[in-house]
Amino acid sequence: MKVLVTGGAGFIGSDFVRLAARKGWKVTVIDKLTYAGDLERLKPIEDRLSFYNTDILDKEEMKKIFKKHKPEAVLHFAAETNIDKSVIEPSVFMETNIIGTIYLLELAKEFEVKKFINITSYEEYGEIIEGEREEDCPLNPRSPYAVSKTSADMLGQVYWRSLKLPLITLRLCSIYGPWQNPERLIPMTVLKALRNEPIPIYGTGDVTREWLYLCDCIRAIFAALEEGKPGEVYNVGSGERYQVVEIVREILKLLDKPQSLIKFVSDRPGHEKRIAICSEKIKNKLKWIPHTKFESGLKMTVEWNLNNRTWLFKKLFYYEDLWNKLYRED
Repeated sequence: MKVLVTGGAGFIGSDFVRLAARKGWKVTVIDKLTYAGDLERLKPIEDRLSFYNTDILDKEEMKKIFKKHKPEAVLHFAAETNIDKSVIEPSVFMETNIIGTIYLLELAKEFEVKKFINITSYEEYGEIIEGEREEDCPLNPRSPYAVSKTSADMLGQVYWRSLKLPLITLRLCSIYGPWQNPERLIPMTVLKALRNEPIPIYGTGDVTREWLYLCDCIRAIFAALEEGKPGEVYNVGSGERYQVVEIVREILKLLDKPQSLIKFVSDRPGHEKRIAICSEKIKNKLKWIPHTKFESGLKMTVEWNLNNRTWLFKKLFYYEDLWNKLYRED
């Protein structure tokens, strides 16, 4: 199969690329290589793919790439993803996540792509105080990031309904695992704990999220690509939900670091207290189930970060400045 992967040097995209290349697929990767992208993630298979350091907003360059490689499938991971940063710089998220998606959908239509996998987020559902959301539930985004992903989601569905572009939408829960940038909770906690620095937690830390290990997420994406039905939306979650403070406390135990490193800071405006989704559809229709329990996945992730702390510390140049803007005391 010939696949084109946007954001293929990012956390989730690179894991898909590594497996696709090992399957012998012809893989074309497009990545702007901002703070989120890193070619080190692709080193093991760099000789088995075509890589372009290109912004998806560059229409002319993107068209050249489509014309040259004629992909059968497009997997759209490229996005601005830092929810906290979206509150500070929303326009960047709207440009990349909305306009960039429009350009990509137009190219997929023009070059008659056989399948388009649109990677979106369960943040689109907004706060869910009780129960869980199914794919046909109303969307209620509460951050600029979530608004931009909801827009990209809806655009994709419009291209299916109106133009019959064979598109599948995947709404992912919170993904964690190896190679994740320290903008996210788990690697940030490990990094700061290793430096014996305060670990900032919004509000009281009772924010609850649903957590899925990276390799299980990738299996879901392959299932959708190979067996998914165009026009369908699939939630991808584990059913395992934990509060932020619970996870930080467990990481500190694993690292044998004091709980006193935890520092509660002012909550983020519009912060959803709880998000939970129902993933029965993808389980029943595509026969996918997560294999990794959160307890073991967390241990493996912490261990990976310990074994790759050089890479983790390399990311500090960007995140220290961002943290200073975001995490503040009353």
